[in-house]
Amino acid sequence: MKNPLKPQTVHFQDPPRVLVVGYNGANNTGAEALLQSDIEDLRAVLGSEVQLTVPTINEANLRRYVKGSAVRIVPWPSTVFPALPGLVRENDLILLVEGSTYMDTWTSVMLWVYLWTTNLAHTMGKPCLAYAVDAGDVSALNRHLVRMEASKTDLIIARARAAADRLRAFGVNAPIEVTADNAFNFRPDSADVGWVQGTWPEAASGLVGLAVVNFYLWPVVMRPWGREKDCYKWPFYYTRSPERDRAIEVLADGYAALADDLIAKRGKSIALICMEQLDEPLARMIYSRMTHADRARVFSSREYNASQMTSLLRSLDLLVTSRYHACVLSMAAQVPQIAVGHDLRLKTIYTELGLRDGFFVEPDSMKMFAAIKDNAERLLADPTIEKDALRRGYEEHLAKAKRNRELLRGFVAAHGWEVVG
Repeated sequence: MKNPLKPQTVHFQDPPRVLVVGYNGANNTGAEALLQSDIEDLRAVLGSEVQLTVPTINEANLRRYVKGSAVRIVPWPSTVFPALPGLVRENDLILLVEGSTYMDTWTSVMLWVYLWTTNLAHTMGKPCLAYAVDAGDVSALNRHLVRMEASKTDLIIARARAAADRLRAFGVNAPIEVTADNAFNFRPDSADVGWVQGTWPEAASGLVGLAVVNFYLWPVVMRPWGREKDCYKWPFYYTRSPERDRAIEVLADGYAALADDLIAKRGKSIALICMEQLDEPLARMIYSRMTHADRARVFSSREYNASQMTSLLRSLDLLVTSRYHACVLSMAAQVPQIAVGHDLRLKTIYTELGLRDGFFVEPDSMKMFAAIKDNAERLLADPTIEKDALRRGYEEHLAKAKRNRELLRGFVAAHGWEVVG
């Protein structure tokens, strides 16, 4: 096993150059909050002049929130793999910053990108750090690849104990530290507090957020052609079938009925929250099927930045979420919440919070919406039920997340860089 604190002879440029590899440019609130926190950490440790290279699937989207001459934004080609060797070669430090690094829930392709980046860094003698990342379900083949390639990482900082345990179960023998998601360190702009009520006065009577995900589209698969409406970004296509399409209809109808019930019986307004732009079609399908659509609005990360979306999340009376970062970013305000989990990330954090048994709902359950409705009634009747668990969980996760910067500081110092402060 490698020792990440053992000094190594590495020649760095001045100012140092860092390659930051993650799921960036997708109009994803969680990824945006994460990247801004990661960049803040890098500048705090390596100085404001550190040169950052950030690959992106959409340059225009990324430039909405990543600014400054010291940040080089590099568009990914449709086939990303040929671009990786050059990017790794020209940088001094390689950072994997995608939260869902070691999982194939969404697609195997991105997992392979992260693993090959690690392989290239190892081959070229470049320090490689996985920065507050997660591990989840992987196929037998991908488990083998993770064991081989993730073990070449100089240090893996896992954002949950369960993630570290999964990596060790895969056979990964790289050094592993456990902290928390770096989005806990994200600070929204104070000017955005209350912006929703300011632009939507009707919401002042109470607001319930539904952060929905169409989990019947995943995983994304690579193929040379397909229907245009099923294309995520060529050559990547959603998984579709008649059975999945019917399940999507049931999902939209169920959420529309839930929203109407909360409006009619509780007098709440409904925020249909799209933490990623690709959540919009489902959110708008739900909206179109609501009887009381005049009391609902769609809020998409395509239109609103992470600061605005975080302030929206923290202004809710209740959150029903299938998005991990909706849970994370709302927790500072102890927003009562229910998770509809479709991968291990929400299940893991709800287990850590002690809420899994009472407020975590499996998405494939025939009684899913009945369970959501019952829990919503409980939490709206008594919002304090979860308050202590959420407050305690937020404080614990925030304290762990602050360790990320200190681990980064120790890592780069051990590899020969002069750190700031």
